[in-house]
Amino acid sequence: MRAITIPEPGEADALVLADVPAPQVRAGEVLIDVVTAGVNRADVMQRKGFYPPPEGASEYPGLEVSGTISELGDGVDGWQVGDPVCALLSGGGYAEQVAVPAGQVLPVPEGVDVAEAAALPEVACTVWSNVFLTANLQPGEVLLVHGGSSGIGTMAIQLAREVGARVGVTAGSQDKLAACAELGAEILVNYREQDFVEELRAATEGHGADVILDVVGAKYLDRNTDLLAENGRLVVIGLQGGAKAELDLRRLLAKRAAVIATSLRARPAAEKATIVAAVREHVWPLVAAGRVKPIVHQRFPLEQAAEAHRLMETSSHIGKILLDVGRMEA
Repeated sequence: MRAITIPEPGEADALVLADVPAPQVRAGEVLIDVVTAGVNRADVMQRKGFYPPPEGASEYPGLEVSGTISELGDGVDGWQVGDPVCALLSGGGYAEQVAVPAGQVLPVPEGVDVAEAAALPEVACTVWSNVFLTANLQPGEVLLVHGGSSGIGTMAIQLAREVGARVGVTAGSQDKLAACAELGAEILVNYREQDFVEELRAATEGHGADVILDVVGAKYLDRNTDLLAENGRLVVIGLQGGAKAELDLRRLLAKRAAVIATSLRARPAAEKATIVAAVREHVWPLVAAGRVKPIVHQRFPLEQAAEAHRLMETSSHIGKILLDVGRMEA
């Protein structure tokens, strides 16, 4: 089969399309013939040599796919060969086939094109696990999403809106903020021109943010904790602004606030299966009803994976970037 490999870490041209052995399906897994793969910042980090796959995972990049099931491993129930699906992966999505634990597989939601379904698993699982399962966002609370126009950001806005939370976002252009507003964000901050602490405080009459979903890390830590409301929860899921910063614990104690750092890729399969089941129960009905939708910026053929990564690194996209890998059979 064809797959994108990384013979040596480096810039975008380090991604090399090659013929590689097809994966072997183990007990409890399904084999998916991939139609489309999602592109994520974790893939960029892996390409650069900073984010190796977990032990036992495929060495090829790609954390989510859509396609059809072509083989069932021993002990798999609830799926059939030919089922259109999408899946959360630990790696291996930039390939024509991928083997994945059955507990990480989701049906393609009603009303969603199979190819575009690849834009859903990683962002839906990331947002649901962090904003709702971990931070327990409640109706009427204020959620601040840094990078509101990203794939994760556009999903977080929609899901928070659906539970009745008030959503604020940061983004780097008026076009991005306008896209966030269309999805339901109410407080719009251009981080290049405005201070998000001042803007959120003004918009919430001094309350601040009950939950902050942060992909920046160290650069924003002080201001994030300053902005937290009483009993606020800061969830750090990325380190685009560095990994080390000083934390004033007195501020957290005074507010009874929490700082939580999480990742999804390295979690045990059982934890991922629990998250996937929760997404299927709570998020998929909203997608099927058309209330929450995948936001796709651009699709590239698999052989142009390097171009997709270059676009990702410009941060000029709104929503998800996808790779077209195979063809959906009629």
